[in-house]
Amino acid sequence: MSLRYPIGKFELPAPEEAAARRVEYVKSIGGLPDKLSPLVNALEEGALLDNTYRPDGWTARQVIHHLVDSHTNAYVRHKRVLTEDHPTLTPYDETRWAELTDVEVVPVRVSLDILRGLHLRWATLLATCTDAQWERTALHPGSGWTYRLDTLAAHYDWHGRHHIGHLEIILGQ
Repeated sequence: MSLRYPIGKFELPAPEEAAARRVEYVKSIGGLPDKLSPLVNALEEGALLDNTYRPDGWTARQVIHHLVDSHTNAYVRHKRVLTEDHPTLTPYDETRWAELTDVEVVPVRVSLDILRGLHLRWATLLATCTDAQWERTALHPGSGWTYRLDTLAAHYDWHGRHHIGHLEIILGQ
């Protein structure tokens, strides 16, 4: 198992595969906070929030706060895909965000609470999409990929599971 990519690197699914797995992506996105909660409990109880999953990797604290940063951006990206014609998605410097003061001083439970509300809204939004909406597109300038809404959802399904894997490494699971 790779410490950096515990579930493997993300591979953009073919449109047919993404279309067939839409319900799975919605369930995964909607269920992330419930998967994260027991890990946060264990990390707090074990005083492991400042441990990293690999040398030069982020701490558990940074990973948990990063999920809010990333998934807030993702929610906005999904809404833009649904309301704009082929938008260009705005990248952000996730490493610099993970080094900001709020990551060190705000309790991780605050981020868990934010994720609960955010993921409920996001999964509800996706669960109500029509086939035509799922096929809407956007450009990500960082990767150069054109995402359909369902392939973008696939990416964030992977992203949540990817960071759950990092936290499980810290916990020795």
